[in-house]
Amino acid sequence: MKGRILAVDWGERRIGLALSDETQTLAQPLTTLTRRAGKRFPIAQLLDQVTRNQVVGIVVGLPLTDAGDEGDAAHAARALADDIKRRVGELEVDMWDERMTTARVLAAVREMGGSTRGRKSDIDAMAAALLLQHYLDAKRGTAL
Repeated sequence: MKGRILAVDWGERRIGLALSDETQTLAQPLTTLTRRAGKRFPIAQLLDQVTRNQVVGIVVGLPLTDAGDEGDAAHAARALADDIKRRVGELEVDMWDERMTTARVLAAVREMGGSTRGRKSDIDAMAAALLLQHYLDAKRGTAL
């Protein structure tokens, strides 16, 4: 099925979003949503991105522990995925192991001589893009 896939890199404060191209080959950072302390996930903004970008599927990052277990963050991500699924109905919503995506992006930015200061939202969107690229590659069978 052709069409764009949206990746959601869940975090306590910031939620990175990334979008694939129509052929589901390349992922690119889209934006970062911010949740204020004590407030609910900004689901309306997420659904707006789904509609605006004609998304055909959604992948939510599953933040497993280093040992591969599900902790509180993974349970929160699953609850978010369930909430999204209820609201988008016909769209497929998958979960994907997102261990280390943010750490990899931070390392890559530093390797290229860049600073990560003041760029937290960029980093979250890039982490979502890395998560999505892994997902797309695995679906095509070209994962490294």
